Amino acid sequence: MADAKEQQRGTSDLVTKEGKTHIANEVVAKIVALATKEIAGVHDMGTLGLSDTLTGFAQRAAKTGQSTQGVQVEVGEREVAIDLKVVVEYGVSIPQVATAIRRNLASRINTMTGLTVKEVNIDVSGLYFAEEAKEKPAERPEPRVA
Repeated sequence: MADAKEQQRGTSDLVTKEGKTHIANEVVAKIVALATKEIAGVHDMGTLGLSDTLTGFAQRAAKTGQSTQGVQVEVGEREVAIDLKVVVEYGVSIPQVATAIRRNLASRINTMTGLTVKEVNIDVSGLYFAEEAKEKPAERPEPRVA
């Protein structure tokens, strides 16, 4: 009977006769963040908005979410849905970067976890300008008071 149920639901490396393998959302989120940063044109994950900045401070204080900022995942038994916030470099083709992100995520997630990526929603939340980064001094400003 178990074989008939597996055939109806489809097979997965995570659900076998020997048992189930559960992969935590945090593990999948870290894979997503690393695989996204592998794509040329992606400068960073997340956004520069106030609410995300405050969330980032809270996560750093609690030492959680450091490598998964801008990533939300929903992991099922066989599939995963992903929501991303990325900052891209000025001048790149955003549709091409988005396609490359989706392709890389599908490959990495399936290879590492056996899960199938059902959807990847990408929110381009900012642009990175290399010229602005060069113009800003890397030094600390002089103190205003002695």
